[in-house]
Amino acid sequence: MPAPASSFSYSGHGLVIAALTLVLSACGPQSSTPSTQTPQAQPDPALIQIGPEMAKRFQVEAVTMTDIVEFQNVPGRIEANDRMVTRIGAAVTGRVMEVMVDVGDRIAAGQALASIASPELSQTQMAYLRVHSSASLAERAVERAKLLFQADVIGSAELQRRESELAVARAESRALGDQLRLMGLSAQGLARLKEQGTLQPVGHVMASQAGIVIERKVSSGQVAQPGDPLFTVADLSNVWVVGALPEQTAKAVQVGQGVDIEVPALDGKKITGKIVYVGDTVSPETRTVPIRTQVDNPKRDMKPQMLASMRIRGEERRQLVVPQASVIRENDQDHVYVLVAPGQFRITPVELGHAVNDVRPVIKGLRENDQVVTHGAFHLHHERKRAELQ
Repeated sequence: MPAPASSFSYSGHGLVIAALTLVLSACGPQSSTPSTQTPQAQPDPALIQIGPEMAKRFQVEAVTMTDIVEFQNVPGRIEANDRMVTRIGAAVTGRVMEVMVDVGDRIAAGQALASIASPELSQTQMAYLRVHSSASLAERAVERAKLLFQADVIGSAELQRRESELAVARAESRALGDQLRLMGLSAQGLARLKEQGTLQPVGHVMASQAGIVIERKVSSGQVAQPGDPLFTVADLSNVWVVGALPEQTAKAVQVGQGVDIEVPALDGKKITGKIVYVGDTVSPETRTVPIRTQVDNPKRDMKPQMLASMRIRGEERRQLVVPQASVIRENDQDHVYVLVAPGQFRITPVELGHAVNDVRPVIKGLRENDQVVTHGAFHLHHERKRAELQ
């Protein structure tokens, strides 16, 4: 019985030794393996470090606040001032016998533009002769009545009746005379009609204002009717410059704002004016708001439909700005180089407004007194790109 117990104990010691041997063998190779090294930090691609000699080539200035006036550039065109445009038509129905002016002709107020033969004109002249004759008879009747009244033959009531008839006849004569003038009967023709009873077979379309004929819609032989616009006459001594603002920027433009106008066809002629109209509706096709200004045109060199550019001045405000020369455009975004340590610069994305007098308003990305490269930014950008490739 004792022998088996001794055999079991010996085998247990062997198992322990074998296990220790395995553990030591496993630990041995791991202890001989070299330790893993910590990876080095990668350089920041937005930073560039330059030496003292190269740093002398660049000029750095602090970002500051300044008073600026923003401008909007709007394409425009010249148009006739509608308040100085007249559309002239015939006052009677008739056939056009002669057209006396053409597009581009300069005309005076009261000038005949076309002649029209009209039965209506003849009938009105006959009615005028009858009324004029009645007025003459009424004048003689009043003269006789005055004599009879002085002789105590008739009473004052009879004299007043005849004077009233004369006043009515004269009023009718004046009314028909005015109607004949509107129909195009000249003052000389009306005088001949009154004195000699001579009918004038044709009337005239008369110019109601001086200016330039910019449109003609009549030809000889054409039948014209009242209300038909036969001629359009414009006084071009004062014209409109019209444009259209994108709906997003229309809120920044108000009536009375100053605007600088340039006309390329006139060798870049520049005119100063003010906005006189801003539309209250948006065009559904172009998503724009109409605007206009009006300017004097004493030499008539600005002609309708000429192209122009409008530079609208906004209100003056205090704004953080950077010089235009400091801005680098990359990946469709604006950037500047900011000094972060001596000889070390960081390319920084920024959001900027439109250039105003060689500076760009800062919307986002910079703070006041940040040091930015204002001279040599492009060269510094090139150096950073070269360092990236290396």
